[in-house]
Amino acid sequence: MTSSPPPPPEKDDSAPARPVDPDYQLVQRTVAGDDKAYELLVIKYQRRIERLIGRMVRDVDLVEDIAQETFIRAYRALHQFRGEAQFYTWLYRIAVNTAKKALVDMKRDPTVPEAALRGADDDDETYRGGNEPISDETPDSVLAAQEIAAAVNAAMEALPAELRQAVTLREIEGLSYEEIAEVMNCPIGTVRSRIFRAREAISARVKPLLDNQSGKRW
Repeated sequence: MTSSPPPPPEKDDSAPARPVDPDYQLVQRTVAGDDKAYELLVIKYQRRIERLIGRMVRDVDLVEDIAQETFIRAYRALHQFRGEAQFYTWLYRIAVNTAKKALVDMKRDPTVPEAALRGADDDDETYRGGNEPISDETPDSVLAAQEIAAAVNAAMEALPAELRQAVTLREIEGLSYEEIAEVMNCPIGTVRSRIFRAREAISARVKPLLDNQSGKRW
């Protein structure tokens, strides 16, 4: 007498469901014909995209136009987005490529404006225009900070475009190495190398200033 086969294992319904990505939901709604959903994505990411582009081009008047072109290109390509990556990573890549194309068309070299090196958003409560001292800062501390910012700015401008873009995405935008690799369309190892080289170059410019300030309160 043959024994009956064992019953199939019961399905484990206790496993947590994969969280739904709200951005991907908005993408799906847009592809289905709901343009209001895309407006929500534009509102959510417009400032971040403009900030990114502003760190790549010298002419601030171009930032809005390039950002608008970025969102137009993204809209036309939405049907290709499958949700494998984060939406903003996908959008950043389009923004970077759009900015590069604009610079090539006008034969301009990318650079980073000094305002971008503050590392703070425009609505940062700790920032005050006109280099106005805050909290217990002294004129000497403000001057020292300005000197360091100028050194960082000069170091960033001297970097090759690919190094500057990688360190900007990492240190200012806060993207992960995986996300930067997606944006820049290169291996993670290349991203790590570019960021390391960029940090080394910036450190070489800034370290003498920090050494001079050693022991001072600023």
